[in-house]
Amino acid sequence: MPAGVELTRYHGLGGLPHFNPDVDARGLPAPVAELRALVARAAAIVISSPEYAHGIPGSLKNALDWLVSGVELPGKPVALFDASPTSTYAHAALVEILTTMSARVIAAATVTLPLGAKKLDADRMIADPSIAESLRIGLAELVAAV
Repeated sequence: MPAGVELTRYHGLGGLPHFNPDVDARGLPAPVAELRALVARAAAIVISSPEYAHGIPGSLKNALDWLVSGVELPGKPVALFDASPTSTYAHAALVEILTTMSARVIAAATVTLPLGAKKLDADRMIADPSIAESLRIGLAELVAAV
């Protein structure tokens, strides 16, 4: 991360209940309230998503659906980090969804990494000079957009 920038990872996708606008109108379940609070506190958002069957995983779409009626995401800068140059459908879907939700997708902060079947963990990605440099550039562009 650039100096002075803190990254908070969200690991709760699997714990979110299925989106239901009727539940949203009655009061938020605790995991949804936590997600919205994290998004509200964030100056920007980074989304890295795999592509499955030419789309984004249902769990990610579910999380985004829970944010639709909130005030947390509109106007917020978002960077998309793609793990494969072939994940064009998921990337396009995310751009469409996030733009519809009034987030600011920062094209200059988009990072596409040729990870493919390398199965690198975070430490090995950072140790790879070309991957680390791509991530640095994307993050710097996102910070500049904030």
